[in-house]
Amino acid sequence: MSCLQAEQISKSYGDLLLFRRLTLNIAPGARMALIARNGAGKTSLLNILAGKESPDEGRIIRLPGLRIGYLEQEPAIDPRLTAFETVFAASGETVQAMEQYRKAVASGDKLLAGKAAEQMEQLQAWEYEAKVKQVLGRLNITRIHQPAGELSGGQRKRLALAALLVGEPDLFLLDEPTNHLDMDMTEWLEEYLRKTPAAFLLVTHDRYFLDRLCTETVELGSDGLTHYRGNYAHYLEKKAEKTAADRAETDRAKNLLRSELQWMRRMPKARGTKSKYRTEAFEELREKARSPQPEQQVKLAAAGTRLGGKILLMDKVEKRFGEKVILRDFSLTVSPKEKIGLIGGNGTGKTTFVNLIMGDVLPDSGTIEHGETVVYGCYRQSGMTWKPGQRVIDPVREIAETVFTGDGRQISAARFLSDFLFPPERQRVMIDRLSGGEKRRLYLATILMRRPNFLILDEPTNDLDVLTLNLLEEYLQSFGGCLIVVSHDRYFMDKTVDRLLIFRGDGKIDSFTGNCTQYRLACRKAQAQEQEAAAKTALKKPLAGKSPSAALPAGKPTLPANKPTYRQRKEMEETEAALSLLEAEKAAIEQMLGGGEATREEVIAASARMGVILSEIDAKTDRWLQLSEQGAP
Repeated sequence: MSCLQAEQISKSYGDLLLFRRLTLNIAPGARMALIARNGAGKTSLLNILAGKESPDEGRIIRLPGLRIGYLEQEPAIDPRLTAFETVFAASGETVQAMEQYRKAVASGDKLLAGKAAEQMEQLQAWEYEAKVKQVLGRLNITRIHQPAGELSGGQRKRLALAALLVGEPDLFLLDEPTNHLDMDMTEWLEEYLRKTPAAFLLVTHDRYFLDRLCTETVELGSDGLTHYRGNYAHYLEKKAEKTAADRAETDRAKNLLRSELQWMRRMPKARGTKSKYRTEAFEELREKARSPQPEQQVKLAAAGTRLGGKILLMDKVEKRFGEKVILRDFSLTVSPKEKIGLIGGNGTGKTTFVNLIMGDVLPDSGTIEHGETVVYGCYRQSGMTWKPGQRVIDPVREIAETVFTGDGRQISAARFLSDFLFPPERQRVMIDRLSGGEKRRLYLATILMRRPNFLILDEPTNDLDVLTLNLLEEYLQSFGGCLIVVSHDRYFMDKTVDRLLIFRGDGKIDSFTGNCTQYRLACRKAQAQEQEAAAKTALKKPLAGKSPSAALPAGKPTLPANKPTYRQRKEMEETEAALSLLEAEKAAIEQMLGGGEATREEVIAASARMGVILSEIDAKTDRWLQLSEQGAP
């Protein structure tokens, strides 16, 4: 049974066909990811599913009473309402019950007040206000009585997400929900969605988010929707197999076509009816040989200029805005080929740090020195500016008519754009007709073609599709210059940086050698060590009026510091065994989901079980780390 079903839907805008005759079923409790290239129609499809747009043909069937929560990339929020009022009004039934109870109490009608109180009890309305404040706090909306019109774009996106979560719909449609979330918020949202009984279909660039949450993946391509059972890792495996099979099939068709073409040219006309079947087979081969090649990949191959020994030196830099301290006595030396990631909560100064390097903001004190050979390429969230009426090719040609590639070749600007998935016919399109992701890709092309040797990327993963990000990551891994990345995307950071600057706020910045996953593990170990130290301190602390030994349980000997007990060793062995069983069950479920033979009911049950398994794996892994830090072998 489906809670929402799209039957043979098509959508186009003018002469631009987005998709034709798509069919999609979303079951109750489904955990689905939608993947597609920028401009393929992901947002349009979500708009149709949510009821904001109508398909040109086909129909959408929804279960009666189905409550859909749709998070748009640019959510519409009443600027007159406060943040608290916006979220509080998300659950209309609960708010209405609370208003009825308030009026009944004010009028002194005890009977009506009693009925309203019963309804509030059924809706758990008594805890509703506390829940609203809790969700806002987790998403760092602290000024809850501030008008929504005064919030930044990122805050408005988080506010819309909070309203959705509090409303508890039956189906979430989420368009880039992790944009504008820091890592702690992303992990909190991940845990929330893992536990929710609601179904969801999400579009996101965060590959860890996809892999840990989704048990089904649908890819929107030129040939329609392709369905994959399994998480993101399973999708990548099956996608690679399909791409290889498609390429082999097309190559075979071309080889057969050559021989058939020779036969067709030699064929006497008198043999026409006798050889009709072969003529028809020839036409089928020709169509197969003309079928689209496996999806072209972005070739981020622009060359960089030579980089000298002196690159970037910051010495005792300080910066503040009024009472807010951004940098306090900060020094940094960037070495050749160093790749640095900036992480930290929103508002801690990461973008200001980038602006200081680029000279858009001056330090209050201290010095910033740049090497003479440094050529910066800075990708900013607000950096896209296009002249009215420009076509895709125009801003590229304004920079240069030719581009040098990494292997020393010189290619035309048009060929360079083709490598960025803008074919010749797309290069003549007006820029204002591009999707948000396509504009981002064009913006990235204009930066790389300037041949920078020091790249600064401020939230590059927002609005870029997953497939383009894979290629950008490969380019950055082989990039011979220096790199600074600001991003909350854990997967992207793990693949591209080898050092972190952690912005704590109030001017405090820590340095860590390693990527995000290594940093998070180090934090967990440090937390476990602190807990262990606190426990030892509490154990040794004498009780009032008693000797130190009286603080210990009667009949139990004191233990040497850091030596594990038998119980600790036993628990660690049991934890390892439990983890092995959980991983085996997880692999079995992934194999079952990927086989394509499970019934809809089995898929729903397996998806629910997968969420429980992932939670247990995380909990037991944390416990294993704690035990390992206590000295257990």
